[in-house]
Amino acid sequence: MAYQHTFGGERWQFADLRDLLAKATPLRSGDALAGVAAASAVERMAARMALAEVPLKAFLNEALIPYESDEVTRLILDTHDAAAFAPIAHLTVGDFRNWLLAHSTDSAVLAAVAPGITPEMAAAVSKLMRNQDLIAVARKCRVVTRFRNTLGLPGRLAVRLQPNHPTDDLRGIAASMVDGLLYGAGDAVIGVNPATDSIAALTGLVQMLDDVIERLQIPTQSCVLTHVTNTVQMIEHGAPVDLVFQSIAGTEAANAGFGISLALLREAREAALSLRRGTDFGDGVGIGDNVMYFETGQGSALSANAHHGVDQQTCEARAYGVARAFAPLLTNTVVGFIGPEYLYDGKQIIRAGLEDHFCGKLLGVPLGCDVCYTNHAEADSDDMDTLMTLLGTAGLTFIMGVPGADDIMLNYQSTSFHDALYLREVLGLRCAPEFAAWLERMQITDASGRLLPASAHHPALTQLRQWRLGA
Repeated sequence: MAYQHTFGGERWQFADLRDLLAKATPLRSGDALAGVAAASAVERMAARMALAEVPLKAFLNEALIPYESDEVTRLILDTHDAAAFAPIAHLTVGDFRNWLLAHSTDSAVLAAVAPGITPEMAAAVSKLMRNQDLIAVARKCRVVTRFRNTLGLPGRLAVRLQPNHPTDDLRGIAASMVDGLLYGAGDAVIGVNPATDSIAALTGLVQMLDDVIERLQIPTQSCVLTHVTNTVQMIEHGAPVDLVFQSIAGTEAANAGFGISLALLREAREAALSLRRGTDFGDGVGIGDNVMYFETGQGSALSANAHHGVDQQTCEARAYGVARAFAPLLTNTVVGFIGPEYLYDGKQIIRAGLEDHFCGKLLGVPLGCDVCYTNHAEADSDDMDTLMTLLGTAGLTFIMGVPGADDIMLNYQSTSFHDALYLREVLGLRCAPEFAAWLERMQITDASGRLLPASAHHPALTQLRQWRLGA
């Protein structure tokens, strides 16, 4: 179906909904590279005005990628909750924006309608919103998940402790892990990006992470971020796997490029659930069964030539539609990781991070962000400070904790343990409640959550030294 709008004394034509969404997207290098971006700021504004008049129901009747040829489209449409959609079914995209911003649309209302919102609806309305709109609405969205602790509660900000090492050296990983724990990081997950695909080496990593969590009774979870098929093999061999990780995208073809399908993700989730590890250290007290960890990023479908002419931000929102179907504990956008070909500079990275967080939370997905950039992008640490602070204000579920903010294995710039301390201090945020109680018990923090001075006889340091010595 064609769309049109008169603006600036000219009548603008848009071939279909896919073309309209792409032209309405804020400028970014990836869409320009794909040849789908608006040719001018005037055309972009005309597209936004036309998009504002589109009924939300149109997204249920006009698939951006054909239903017959894409399993992500089938997932989105087949699982759409008509009852949840009913309260907003009469709205246009522009009306939807106003509805989201209304004071009467609170967290409970947003949670109730989330199953009725498709990724394309979320992407569409985000294109009409200012940065402050994205922050204001995302802050109202609450998505709570559980495994060994509780994530996503109001007033909380979790941290993924990311102790990567370029050769998977266990002592090097352990040193970074101890460092992060003493800074109050690690409540989201202790997650290692391995340098190898060796099942034996991966199993060694899983066992080491499990050992420190068990010995110190830390209410958190571990994850080795290898391909999902490797994790399934480890589960079959009896490895103590907590979370199953996988990078995902918003089209069937892009997921095929990752070597995955929806059926494979279902198999992996069932395998992880069968271990029943989401309890309080095996004492029979159930905590939660959110066992999946997903990562996404704008530009992944385009980089695989699997975007079908859909703009990268809408493809990203569709990835959250995939994540939602598997009830993950964690999902995060690695916002600036793919490079300047897709998000050119700090301005584009900041906007993308706010869009991703908004869309994920609106769909009911626990959204964190790897606030990051590569060294050849037109961005720096000041840009990341800005995005990190905005996302903290918007109610971000978690950020990364990388020693010195410089990942020596993946070779990119992320956020540090100190960045998390800054966010928690300035915005009055705490870590997950179970983890906060552990930090206080170990005398790492006081009752208010502030770090205590370390000493030679610090009980946490003593136990950590004993663990490292194998005592």
